Amino acid sequence: MEITEQCVVALTWILKDTLGEELDVLDEPVEFLVGGDDLLPRIEEALQGHGAGASVALHLEPEDAFGDFNDQLLFLEPRSLFPPEIEEGMTFDGAALPEGVNPDAPRDVLYTVAEIYPEHVVLDGNHPLAGIALRLQLTVQSVREATEDEIGQGSAGTGFFRVQPQAPGNDLLH
Repeated sequence: MEITEQCVVALTWILKDTLGEELDVLDEPVEFLVGGDDLLPRIEEALQGHGAGASVALHLEPEDAFGDFNDQLLFLEPRSLFPPEIEEGMTFDGAALPEGVNPDAPRDVLYTVAEIYPEHVVLDGNHPLAGIALRLQLTVQSVREATEDEIGQGSAGTGFFRVQPQAPGNDLLH
């Protein structure tokens, strides 16, 4: 079966930056809905017409991937607003920002704790791959028709590089 809109592809990949440093390797196939919210549009375009076993190499500029780095999404907040066990690299939902943080901080993004100082915490609302050109080597492991549920949800359950809290214990602010 060839990849078209409204089908599910199982992919593996190697993701590198333009210097060749590996950023992510997906060895076990993960299913994504083509024509939904799971994949970046540029990846969906490149997959069209391919079938199981195909290998696709892509170069993604920031505007085709996770956008340019936006310094307006950096916020310096009082350390006292956050739990004592907060650590650099933790992520949390903007909807769960503690009382007292900058009211201009968007509530519809995920924040990463970028730096911790004795009196302040730096929150970064950019995607971790924002501003980075990417090289992606995709391998199509299988292709199948999407179920009605998957089409209705716009997802096969996995999004391309959705930022998730690193471990259940690190999700302090939900």
